[in-house]
Amino acid sequence: MSPDPISIPLFAETQLQLLLQEHEAEVSSSSLATTAASVSPSTRRTLQATGYALTGLILSQCRTGLGGRVVGEFAPDPAIASTESADGQPRLGSHGIRVGDVVRVNDVAGPAKKVGKEKEKEKGKDSVKGGPEGVVTRVNDKGIWIAFGQQGGGTRSKEDDEAIEELWGKKLWCIKLANDVTYRRMRQTMEKMAKFIETDHSHFMRVAFGHTTPLQPDYDSPGPIEFLDPTLNDSQKDAIRFALASKDIALIHGPPGTGKTHTLIELILQFVQRKKRILVCGPSNVSVDNIVERLAPKKVPVVRIGHPARLLPSVLEHSLEVLTQTSDAASIVKDVRKEMDEKQASIRKTKSGRERRAIYDDLKHLRKEFRERESKCVDDLVRESSVVLATLHGAGGHQLKNQKFDVVIIDEASQALEAQCWISLLSADKVVLAGDHLQLPPTVKSSNQKSKTSNAKSDAPPKELLKGLSLERTLFDRLLALHGPDIKRMLTTQYRMHEKIMRFPSVELYESKLIAADSVKERLLADLPYELEGTDDTQEPLVFWDTQGGDFPEKAEDDDIGKKEALLGESKSNEMEALVVARHVDNLVDAGVRPESIAVITPYNGQLALLSHMLREKYPGLELGSVDGFQGREKEAVVVSLVRSNDKHEVGFLGEKRRLNVAMTRPKRHLCICGDSDTISRGSPFLKHWMDYLEENADLRYPDAGDLL
Repeated sequence: MSPDPISIPLFAETQLQLLLQEHEAEVSSSSLATTAASVSPSTRRTLQATGYALTGLILSQCRTGLGGRVVGEFAPDPAIASTESADGQPRLGSHGIRVGDVVRVNDVAGPAKKVGKEKEKEKGKDSVKGGPEGVVTRVNDKGIWIAFGQQGGGTRSKEDDEAIEELWGKKLWCIKLANDVTYRRMRQTMEKMAKFIETDHSHFMRVAFGHTTPLQPDYDSPGPIEFLDPTLNDSQKDAIRFALASKDIALIHGPPGTGKTHTLIELILQFVQRKKRILVCGPSNVSVDNIVERLAPKKVPVVRIGHPARLLPSVLEHSLEVLTQTSDAASIVKDVRKEMDEKQASIRKTKSGRERRAIYDDLKHLRKEFRERESKCVDDLVRESSVVLATLHGAGGHQLKNQKFDVVIIDEASQALEAQCWISLLSADKVVLAGDHLQLPPTVKSSNQKSKTSNAKSDAPPKELLKGLSLERTLFDRLLALHGPDIKRMLTTQYRMHEKIMRFPSVELYESKLIAADSVKERLLADLPYELEGTDDTQEPLVFWDTQGGDFPEKAEDDDIGKKEALLGESKSNEMEALVVARHVDNLVDAGVRPESIAVITPYNGQLALLSHMLREKYPGLELGSVDGFQGREKEAVVVSLVRSNDKHEVGFLGEKRRLNVAMTRPKRHLCICGDSDTISRGSPFLKHWMDYLEENADLRYPDAGDLL
């Protein structure tokens, strides 16, 4: 039976409305965070704990990056840095700034005083906004690198150079801003799609909107498949066969720990063997760089568009930034880059204003020449590559304009907005989507603001918009609902979790299809390849600290805390439960488990800030994070703080199955849950089943509040 077709122009118009609402919500959050940051140093620290800011920085170095942009390296201020790395160097504290984030760098003392009435008039209100803006290109514990100028791309002005120059010798902090680049590319893609006439629609696009059904896979066309990786299991091989045979669409469903990326690497190599040209995308730099790392040893012509998140040598040699400096084609830009670096370095030594202006003018002309030469170099490098990798919004960059690919593969497709996916799919013939629709979808800030924003901004009457469409619904979800399980293959053997940790999500979410590999099904912390003590914790895969009884209540913030504190995630925390978490971490470390092998995660930013305060200094190697931020990660031991404990039995967004699925599937050998079973079990049938499972299968413990104080 043919699916009900969706109007492509109507879909695009609806997406444009939803994207506008989302962008306004993001700008509002960013603006509110910036306002909050100006209140006090303590609030700035709260912003850092909740992912909006990074404090305690100094500018340590500048260089010329890709496109002639100035890249500043910002290091921890040694005068105030609270932690040191193994080599004795100061390191950054815990924060939420990531590669690709748009940030503004500010002087802690506030904006510099303006000189000259003309300059004040020219800049107007914008003059109070602070320092220069750019894109984060690299982050590690010793520093953060930011490419300045129109969100890290495009032309730069003399004012930009002067603003960066003013940062030297200052105490600095940076604030995360709304990312206009991603929004702009999604909007442009939807606007283009809205104007398409029927003859513009590719076969894949017609399949994606139910105008036709997927073609039957042709298992004869790939020819005999000789798998290159001997470790592939049967479900992985089946998924690869299906993706090779598919003529238009294939979904690879990879539950936690089932080797989804491992499978994609084999699939990419199989396509390359068949002389196919492939575009590989993901919603984040991390998702893309993970594939680059694994492809690197395979000696396949690969180019990574954008800035790699992990600057390991194996990734660096394939990044466009390095290839434009080291390839045969790079010689045409080397001389100009060197001259620009020399000019940049000379600015600080020049006292004369006239001489400085002359240097800035020289830099302007050099950057123009640099971009022209570099553009040709980039075009040659991309055209000659068999596999091109980029983030989804990076696929809309000028480097891929007019490039044609035989196959588009999107990893982590369940974490990407559908409009983001279409940036790379408008001209695609064959598409492979890999992901897990039973884990968290992309974060959407406008979820609770739609009706308000829609009433204020929407010019189109409701009847002209598609009903039931939301940004949370991904392309992976929609295709599965549209065409059914025939377009999907599921990976079923998982290589991460002890069987007792795996069993509940397998039964409740994955139709009891997950199988624990023999190598992991019974492994415990006590089996780690270093000396540790055999205790009740290291010999137990599943522990539940049940805090029911009323002695471990969540903290209810006062109403007058206001909107800013709610934004910063301060509304939910549980100090007594945090003490239980800290005691459990102490016990693990005392038994010999290395802090680097442990993660503490919680759904609430307020609780995360509290736990960070308790544990960060004591165990520098311990990882603390939000459940949402830990998706895609794993640790030997994971401690989860659920926080909610109240007389009304309210659980908030803990009722989201996909969030809990992420939380309970991160550990390899040991999962410890801390929470109030009485409150949690009344939140939903799923939560009731989970509490019942823990009561029957976990090592059940009841903490004594008196012992913790």
